[in-house]
Amino acid sequence: MKFKQIVKLTSISIVAAALLTACGDEPQSGSASSKEEGKDGVTVVKVAYDQASKPMTYLDENGNPTGYDVEVMKLVDEALPQYEFDYVGTTSDDLLIGVEQGKYHAGVKNAFWTEERTQKYIFPKEFLGLSSAGLVLKKENAHIKNLSDFAKAGYTLAPIAANNAQYTVIAEYNEANPDNPVKLQAGEEFTVDVVQWVNEGRVDGGVQIEGAFNGQVLTEGGPYYNLKDEVVYNEFAVIKTWPLFNKKQQEFADAYDQAIAEIKKTDALQQLSKEFYGKDLFEVLDSVNR
Repeated sequence: MKFKQIVKLTSISIVAAALLTACGDEPQSGSASSKEEGKDGVTVVKVAYDQASKPMTYLDENGNPTGYDVEVMKLVDEALPQYEFDYVGTTSDDLLIGVEQGKYHAGVKNAFWTEERTQKYIFPKEFLGLSSAGLVLKKENAHIKNLSDFAKAGYTLAPIAANNAQYTVIAEYNEANPDNPVKLQAGEEFTVDVVQWVNEGRVDGGVQIEGAFNGQVLTEGGPYYNLKDEVVYNEFAVIKTWPLFNKKQQEFADAYDQAIAEIKKTDALQQLSKEFYGKDLFEVLDSVNR
């Protein structure tokens, strides 16, 4: 082999090695601290969703992501040609940890706002939707219509994990009503099987999202459909829900805000509310204070 050819091949090898070394120092593709480029310079972002929270976020019969939160994010995706959303199904706990640590760029899970969460995530300016929160009770206690009634009766509440936003909702009520507080107990698990606990008499009531109650109890084929005449759901609040963004994703959060502000000028969210919740929760938006 000629000397010039040897030099040329050696130079190419050195450059290739340098490129491989540089690539190894880059952040992992798709992490919240990096930009994963798709076709034509489109930024691919990982949007996590809780795949077991029907009707908010779940897998349909064909294994595709859907639910109110997911379908809203699909509308946002359509409105943002500079982004491509990659939906990743996971658990509620992994979503919270993953978005905080940068495994996912954003996540949706019917999330409520809490002060504690603002330390871990970016909350955008525009909320995603509305959620009905209520008490699950035995039928004989259907006269208990709100938290004040529940507290006056001295009833016991199913434990709620301190990092669950539902805990914050009850704690805020107790702070505002020190003379009539609900007996609030912090649980070890993020969620407990509220319907089962109430039915077995382990507690007098529990906090649950209406969509989850309907899916478990009122929908034929639900795990507690046999209890549809034994337990009731009494709404005590309608609460705004939000997508959570990784702290390094301010640009993405701003783009979301612009997109959903335009979407809210249509009736798209109201229609999705009817489709997934069976009613238009936006009808009471003027009275929502959280």
